[in-house]
Amino acid sequence: MQSFRTEIENPVVEQDIIELARKIQEFKEGKVDEEKFRSLRLARGVYGQRQPGVQMIRIKLPYGKVMSNQLRRISSVSDEYSRGRLHITTRQDIQIHYVDLNRTPELWAELEKDDVTLREACGNVVRNVTASETAGFDVSEPFDVQPYAHAIFEEFLRNPICQEMGRKFKVSFSNTDEDTGLSYLHDIGFIAKKENGVNGFKVMVAGGLGSQPHLAETLYEFLESDKIIPVMNAILRVFDRHGERKSRAKARMKFLMAKIGLDGFKALVEEQRIAVPYTSVAIDADAYPQPVIADIKDIPSVTIKDQKAFAQWKTTNLIPQKQQGYVAIGIKVLLGDFYTDKARLLADLVDKYAASEIRLTLRQNIVIPHVKENLIELFYVELEKLGFVTAGYNKAVDITACPGTDTCNLGIASSTGITEELERVITAEYPQYLSNQDLVIKISGCMNACGQHNMANIGFQGMTVRTKDKLVAPALQVLLGGGNQGNGKATFADKVVKIPSKRGPEALRRILNDYEANANGKLFAEYYAEKGERYFYDFLTDLSVVDNLTAEDFIDWGTNEEYIKAIGVGECAGVVIDLIETLFLESDEKIANAKESFENGVYSDAIYYAYSSQINSAKAILLAEKKKTNTQADIVNNFDVEFIEKNLIELEGTFANQVYAITQNAPSKDFAITYIATAEAFLTKVRAFRVASV
Repeated sequence: MQSFRTEIENPVVEQDIIELARKIQEFKEGKVDEEKFRSLRLARGVYGQRQPGVQMIRIKLPYGKVMSNQLRRISSVSDEYSRGRLHITTRQDIQIHYVDLNRTPELWAELEKDDVTLREACGNVVRNVTASETAGFDVSEPFDVQPYAHAIFEEFLRNPICQEMGRKFKVSFSNTDEDTGLSYLHDIGFIAKKENGVNGFKVMVAGGLGSQPHLAETLYEFLESDKIIPVMNAILRVFDRHGERKSRAKARMKFLMAKIGLDGFKALVEEQRIAVPYTSVAIDADAYPQPVIADIKDIPSVTIKDQKAFAQWKTTNLIPQKQQGYVAIGIKVLLGDFYTDKARLLADLVDKYAASEIRLTLRQNIVIPHVKENLIELFYVELEKLGFVTAGYNKAVDITACPGTDTCNLGIASSTGITEELERVITAEYPQYLSNQDLVIKISGCMNACGQHNMANIGFQGMTVRTKDKLVAPALQVLLGGGNQGNGKATFADKVVKIPSKRGPEALRRILNDYEANANGKLFAEYYAEKGERYFYDFLTDLSVVDNLTAEDFIDWGTNEEYIKAIGVGECAGVVIDLIETLFLESDEKIANAKESFENGVYSDAIYYAYSSQINSAKAILLAEKKKTNTQADIVNNFDVEFIEKNLIELEGTFANQVYAITQNAPSKDFAITYIATAEAFLTKVRAFRVASV
């Protein structure tokens, strides 16, 4: 057996990690069957990825609170064991991808040095405890729910009553009646209440999404805070004992509730409360660590170049705090993806000017709490360097999406590609929605609803459609009318129509155009309820016809470049030459952008600009030769075939090896320097070849 040692001081944690290493070895030797090993690794945050031979690692971050030292540690781990990208989930976790299974124990040991765990981030266990991202500073909250969420996290981590349940178990905390923790879709949802000066919670149970969504039901209108741990213990015992085991599809608590009803469920909980070894567990909220805000002697002078953009950002991305003189800043993170160089600079920023913490949100964004009002301009300038000042935080343009077919085994159709396109459509064609927080759009790559599509006002679910010739195309189920009504009440969206994926933007346009023209100021959920499913089906149904599909309809979002067939192909030589020179100039601009990002310390952006420059340069010369450039993969492959293999242009190895170095290296300063220089040299070579051949 391969030896493995850790430097973890906590012997329980150390044993966990050593056990994972041992089980990996036994699995490789055929001593542990695949199903058992899967259960063990899932309970330790190790999840099989769509791509063979690599794993997704889910890092458990209770209620999305991440201290600056933890963010740096996660970044270092991602650089060392993955590819330097961090993905924020809809449960306030961080995921990293493309990790070698054999290295997961040492990865976990590194994380634990800053009190970050993988334990029970996946599997049939109590998953990450989530909470409203404004907990602790919300102007409307009766009290801070963070101490209670943390107490639940600690109590049930490694708790023997919930290690091998029939299915996963999800818990949330909402700090106000707005129910921003979404209690209605959780196995247990706690909504903060205060009665007669006593802190407590409304308790919702047996909610869930998936193919058969179920709204949570009210177990207690008010439960004192010292009773939440005993009650959750009892509920877990009920679920563990009475929940489905044989059929995975029926194993969530919502199916148990449907089977025995609320009264039957309550009776079982009361029975189990007797078996719980405590009737009351006081949670000392006053002992919960309070934010330590940086003592700032001198505020650097800054200049904001675009005052209009700054004014727009202030209206959409600032969150009032109950602490006088402070605000929180919302950062819109496209698809929840950002890179470790940005993470480190963000950690430095909150250390120096805020409270050394960030919050990850249920909508895959970031919040910086405890920012002094006189530092807003400084934060804007610093965040602008990171590309973190996109307006529209938590507004209609801020679409939630799961990874879909990018990395998930269960993904049926792309959710990330269509999300980028829909956000582009809204920003360009419906700018008024940049400030609209009442319209919620969510997208999932399959029926499992990790993107929470069936709780959205407008939702899309990845599917497929089959033509009469039995050809299969990616599709989207359009869902309408869902929404959060607050205090544990909500409506799930109706399935209205299924359409080919490439018609998603047109469906959104029709929905928004109708809403703009006829709603007369009503919220979308109200308007949908008034008009009904049939009304929307009637003006969307022609989009579902599949006997007129084009070749483009068989290519999912995000897998092709923008359609360019009419540009440079079949035109006169003069037009093609002009196009080529334009592309070369764009390559110049991308290199300039790379250097600017490098100077700002945002190495991931610098590297990606350099990557784009190389692709652009190769595309230019391929178009000049009238070769295929439909996708980036086509460009890379065809450049090697047409220029490298024929010895027309000399590189150190293939173009594929050169350009795909971006996927093999974390976004470090040293790699950025090398990669930018490579992009410049490549542009010089292809330009010289073009000049010599014209």
